[in-house]
Amino acid sequence: MANAGIVNIRRDVDDKFYRYRMPLLLTKIEGKGNGIKTVVPNMSDVARALSRPPTYITKFFGCELGAQTPFDEKNDRYIVNGAHDATRLRELLDGFIDKFVLCRSCKNPETDLIILKSGRNEDILRDCKACGERTGIDMRHKLVTFILKNPPKNQKKGKKSKGEANGNVVGNGGGVHASAPAVPGDGQDGEAPGADSDDELTKKIKAEAAQLTTETVLATDDWSADTSPEAVQTRIKALANQMGAISLGVGDDDGSDEDADSPYAQFGRWVDENKDEEGIGSVQIYKKAEELGIEKKHKTVFVLMQALFTQDVQKEINTYEALLVKMVTSEKHQKAVLGGMERLVGLTYPELITSVPKILMALYQSDILEEEVVTQWGTHVSKKYVDKETSKKVRKASEPFLKWLDEADDSDEDDSGKDDE
Repeated sequence: MANAGIVNIRRDVDDKFYRYRMPLLLTKIEGKGNGIKTVVPNMSDVARALSRPPTYITKFFGCELGAQTPFDEKNDRYIVNGAHDATRLRELLDGFIDKFVLCRSCKNPETDLIILKSGRNEDILRDCKACGERTGIDMRHKLVTFILKNPPKNQKKGKKSKGEANGNVVGNGGGVHASAPAVPGDGQDGEAPGADSDDELTKKIKAEAAQLTTETVLATDDWSADTSPEAVQTRIKALANQMGAISLGVGDDDGSDEDADSPYAQFGRWVDENKDEEGIGSVQIYKKAEELGIEKKHKTVFVLMQALFTQDVQKEINTYEALLVKMVTSEKHQKAVLGGMERLVGLTYPELITSVPKILMALYQSDILEEEVVTQWGTHVSKKYVDKETSKKVRKASEPFLKWLDEADDSDEDDSGKDDE
């Protein structure tokens, strides 16, 4: 499948640091004459980012275009009959997001669809996990009939609320929330993708990591990416315009950080635009953070990791070592460094995935990261900074470094035992 770019779920939000993102919808025209059709090859990925079943989006396109929409869920194939260009379908996707995803109250996409039954009447609501509001959808839309006949599946089993116990509530959005797409194929026993808990995923990672060596897993896995100068420049330009992939959801005391004019957004833009200018170095970058009043915030480090570093991150860590040492002052800061690195190698420069051990080594030897923090990070898959699939890949790639840390500890203990004798 062709690689899709990353865009803000709300495409009307032109903010590099907007938290919620999704793959750019792709299309492929197949057939001729009366048999011509438009295939959406990455429909499942888009749907997963929106926490909605791909069939809902496909049927929505059909309703809006007056076209048949055959789909084959087993083979992950979603079709809209007729020839439709990508621009038109992306505009329709914006309409679907507005009508069936975004909370009407706070415009946040982190919602589940639930069906409330009252006698013979049924209502579909968007249950917002951000503000807690439940807002209705337009029950006159043609897609409503399809949703009621094919209600969203429960993401995972858990304690039922009073309404659910009485049989009054059905399902959720059929996926995970917009800020964190699930790992394809991880669902078990009929549960939707993303149903595994972090603990269960951690067990899987540990099991896979036990068999990992640089020569085997890293060598055989497909980490490939087009690294030609043209492809790299194209990706850099796209990411410069679409830094919506950068999430600031790491918590702080400064109120909203989704605002394009927040100090973190200003700092990220300034670093990205000025880092290559003559006379701009560690001192100037620190002074800019100081000027914005965020030089001591861990979130600043998270933004810095993404805005400052490039494909040459290993060398650049040495260049900016003094800056990082000055700004990384706590365990929370170290976790922000690791989160920024996850996004840097997992999303911005995927060709760097095999260099994760070397990047971690550079950060460790510069006294920016401590052993305990890295070890804990390496054994706990998290969707805090990236989706779980990317989180797994990054941690899987880090295994040689984690193994080296463990062996170094064993060696120290052996030496200590000999000294005692």
